[in-house]
Amino acid sequence: MAALITWLQTAVRRDEEGQGLAEYALILALIAIVVIGAVIFLGSQVNTIMSEVGESI
Repeated sequence: MAALITWLQTAVRRDEEGQGLAEYALILALIAIVVIGAVIFLGSQVNTIMSEVGESI
């Protein structure tokens, strides 16, 4: 009986570690989507500003 309880506890701990990794992957994917959206949305404005700064130097 003790072996069964120990096996169940290790199985639960393993699942939680995998769940944490999946959550980090989802957060990373969300951040990547936000950054890509910001670059697409603000890309031309940043390009204009960088060109003006480059010309003034």
